[in-house]
Amino acid sequence: MSANSPESPNRVENPVFNNVAENLYRHNKSGRYYALFKRGGKQIRKSLKTNDKGLAKRKLTDLRANVANLTTDGGTRNITFTDLSERWLEKQKPTLKESSYRRIKNCIDGLAPFFKGIAFKNITLSHCEKWASKRGGTISASSYKQERRALVAMFTYAIRLGVVLDNVASGLDQRKVESKQVEIPTQEQFEKLIKTMRKADPRSEPGCNLVELLAYSGMRLNEGVNLLWGDVDFDRGCFKVTGGEKGTKNHEERTVPLFPAMRELLERIKGDSTPASREEIIPINDAKTMIRSACEKSELPYFTHHNMRHYFCSNAIEAGVNFKVIAGWLGHSDGGCWSPRPTAICATPTAMRWPSGWSSRLFPTRRRRMSFTQKRLGHE
Repeated sequence: MSANSPESPNRVENPVFNNVAENLYRHNKSGRYYALFKRGGKQIRKSLKTNDKGLAKRKLTDLRANVANLTTDGGTRNITFTDLSERWLEKQKPTLKESSYRRIKNCIDGLAPFFKGIAFKNITLSHCEKWASKRGGTISASSYKQERRALVAMFTYAIRLGVVLDNVASGLDQRKVESKQVEIPTQEQFEKLIKTMRKADPRSEPGCNLVELLAYSGMRLNEGVNLLWGDVDFDRGCFKVTGGEKGTKNHEERTVPLFPAMRELLERIKGDSTPASREEIIPINDAKTMIRSACEKSELPYFTHHNMRHYFCSNAIEAGVNFKVIAGWLGHSDGGCWSPRPTAICATPTAMRWPSGWSSRLFPTRRRRMSFTQKRLGHE
């Protein structure tokens, strides 16, 4: 019998994997590097997805930390998707607004049928892709984005718990959400809307006041309906935005100047009365129906409460107010991220057609100081 024949007992075949460092192996044929660990009596082999030894070692260092974090508790290790999603949602609840909580709960309800009864550690990319292909085609791009975000967040939570090593959901394709064209009222449209609302019915007075309040302050709907008389300081010329019990969107209160148009509106609402400090300025929750009805009667585009916020923003831009100052008034926590956006709004034909006097009514412009050179040249 030949020594090279398969039947030869003395033949030593080349191993499939070669150990090149601690926990690091190289596949002979492909040259790809793999990590090999033992945790809780179980062997874990994972591809490092590289043929470069230096990169493989760096990836191994990160992976070693994740493997060390893997739980050995059977109950946690074998937790199902349903149980982990409930646990994750309850952990998030204290930091979420009611509307955000409901939205995430709806996302989990949409995901649940595709992962029901599966241990979270056994969920693979193919499971996630099955959800994306079957569920993704039946929902909007925005809903798909929300559900994908929730799934990715649950995997991040599972990694912290030591249930899984990787966030396989992050490999899912994203869908582009088409941005809607922002409809900003012109001065003429805004005045026509207010005029129509006031003519409609005496009972529409609070709704009309709400629309003007949002347009003159830049507040969100929830912030506007929760503004109290005690939040307004006529002497100092400012008002505080708290958002009431729900709070503001970024959970931070802010103080905003009392602009001329808003002061005039509040003084008109107040009249000769002396309202209590805890009394709400606007006694209704929204004016959606009244706005829709007035837009139909006046043959205007359908405006919403939030369009009034854009109206305020565009007036501020036209008046030359600094972008970061506007961001602070609007309650954006990061003015730097918001800054580039108004440029597009300011460039729209809507903004360009507005008379300069309108923005100065909301935001009085300061007279520019002349430079030393201008004074010497006699410029006025």
